[in-house]
Amino acid sequence: MGGDHVEKKKSLVILGAHCGDGELQAGAIAHKYARAGWDVTFVHLTAGEKGNPPHISVEDYAKQKIAEAEKAAAILGAKSITLDYKDAELTFNEEIVTRVAALMRKLKPNVVITHWENSIHPDHALCPRIVSAAQLKAGLAGFDLEGLPPHYYRYYHSENWEDMEGYVPDVFVDVSEEFDTYLEAISQYWFVMNSSSFRYFDYYKALGTVRGCVARCKYAQTLKMPTGTNVRIGSSIPGLPL
Repeated sequence: MGGDHVEKKKSLVILGAHCGDGELQAGAIAHKYARAGWDVTFVHLTAGEKGNPPHISVEDYAKQKIAEAEKAAAILGAKSITLDYKDAELTFNEEIVTRVAALMRKLKPNVVITHWENSIHPDHALCPRIVSAAQLKAGLAGFDLEGLPPHYYRYYHSENWEDMEGYVPDVFVDVSEEFDTYLEAISQYWFVMNSSSFRYFDYYKALGTVRGCVARCKYAQTLKMPTGTNVRIGSSIPGLPL
């Protein structure tokens, strides 16, 4: 090894409202970047414990989902962090923004992936607001967050069946090589394989197939840029320099 220069490892964070959201939305993308050597972390604001089946208490289901999240993350080559907020009780306030901003300074993501802005689930809809506010707070040196240096990140939205109002993809990522591992990972969740209210496994396998058709590959997952940031300014058409 010549010199003292050590290349900084790149970091990807997928932040979801509940254990399972981020994996379903962007698990194959996460695995693609983990395979490429990135540090990948799933951050779950809540366990998603209120969707407990009849045979298990809310408290025990929270423990089960946290364990499932850790299994899924390990399969995808990632880490899992579950915060202690309560499912279906998320609120937008300075406490959660500051906590997420401090966590982003620790994890130093190059990119964060989170929910789309519009959702039938209030917890989901709050996530991009929290990520956006934390982006500002984490990036400004004027905020003292546990003595950590400022860190600014880009973020994208990913695709969730509950967040589809106005969701039109900007980015299609070929995840053909990662998709079987993705399916193995999401199958660690009881609700994905056993929900009586929604066919999660079938939906996300079919979604990957449909998005792959449009992307001219076997399987794809999509991302959407934050509103207003998908504008390109320059002297030529993006990707077609004069």
